[in-house]
Amino acid sequence: MKIRSTALVKGFRQSAPYVNTHRNKIMVVMLGGEAVADENFPHIISDLALLHNLGIKLVLVYGARPQINNTLEKNHCITPYHKHVRITDEQALGYVMQAAGQLQLRITAQLSMNMSNTPMAGTNLRVVSGNFITAQPQGIDDGIDYCHSGKIRRIDTEGIKQSLDQGSIVLLGPIAGSVTGESFNLLSEEVATQVSIKLNADKLIGFCSEQGVIDQNGNVLAELFPQQAEQILAEMNLESNQNPNDESGTHRFLRAAINACRSGVSRSHLVSYKVDGALVQELFSLDGIGTQIVQASAEQVRVACIDDIGGILDLIQPLEQAGILVRRSREQLEQELHQFTIIEKDGLIIGCAALYPYLSENMAEMACVAIHPEYRDGNRGLLLLKHLKLQAKSLGIQGLFAMTTQSLHWFREQGFEEVGVDSLPLQKQNLYNYQRKSKALMLCL
Repeated sequence: MKIRSTALVKGFRQSAPYVNTHRNKIMVVMLGGEAVADENFPHIISDLALLHNLGIKLVLVYGARPQINNTLEKNHCITPYHKHVRITDEQALGYVMQAAGQLQLRITAQLSMNMSNTPMAGTNLRVVSGNFITAQPQGIDDGIDYCHSGKIRRIDTEGIKQSLDQGSIVLLGPIAGSVTGESFNLLSEEVATQVSIKLNADKLIGFCSEQGVIDQNGNVLAELFPQQAEQILAEMNLESNQNPNDESGTHRFLRAAINACRSGVSRSHLVSYKVDGALVQELFSLDGIGTQIVQASAEQVRVACIDDIGGILDLIQPLEQAGILVRRSREQLEQELHQFTIIEKDGLIIGCAALYPYLSENMAEMACVAIHPEYRDGNRGLLLLKHLKLQAKSLGIQGLFAMTTQSLHWFREQGFEEVGVDSLPLQKQNLYNYQRKSKALMLCL
């Protein structure tokens, strides 16, 4: 007898909280010309259809830079750049409109697919494009006339919201008309930024060739504040001697995300257009897969330093006195300080947790978890867990365990499973206090 697998069930159940969170939220998606040209684009379209069917309101903003470049090259038309903006003269405008129009039709056709043997079956998506954006000329800068390269003058937010409320997907491109009846070539990232700000969008989403922003060690940076993103962008500009014509999608997204976050968009996500399912993984899982640009907050999560000892002691001593935490002397805390991660708010330490690795057994202990009594309703324990998981994974740790007498249910809610003492590292087994009878819980990473 063939046994059918239920492998899908666990992931589907784990995504449910995110489905509830994202429902009826507005998300602005930047579709660069590189993403549209990639062989994975049909899968991206399927994922966008899935988001729409889950109740997410989508505004798609497409760019056409590589397609425009190809069209201009075929017609031997040269368009110089000034301050990362293409100078679009009368001749070039015709080719730009041609490339952008073809791309709009291609995207619309992909969103119209409804074949029974595809993920688009039964979707019946309605795509709306129109004169939601009013443009105006860039003018003259440093003696350079931008000609038909323009900037945004007005956005019809009410019209966009009405279309979204009626269940349509709004599709916006890099070409917009003016009050004089002329057409202007806009920066797609600027359109995405301003639309997300004006609509008070929940998220701005962009695509690039990598998994996200990559650090010097080749690892994906999971989260950045705008000021950190700005530093990375500056470094990328210094290291790169590339032509503005070849500016990467990461460059353009970071500029958009920085402006969006500082203007009220709480989160911007950068994922790869080459990885199948990257968008779904980023939005419907705890760890995500790409890079988030988040608003600067009064609360900061960081590794503890020597100046934090007093604050950590103030936080954990009441729990030690209550018998919830194992007692630690100031000297012990000083020795283990580098293993502590803290949450700081306006100079006050409101949360802490420690990670004790057992590298020979590829395991680590999450210990000394404490949250200030006035801040225990904001999922800060979950935030600490997320950061410790990232630390553990960077060390090659495969299993994270915790010992608790009071917080069994909380750890179980986060995916930990109760195990026997014999499942712990040998060193930890030898130190186990049978009088406390702490429960051991394990989480596979």
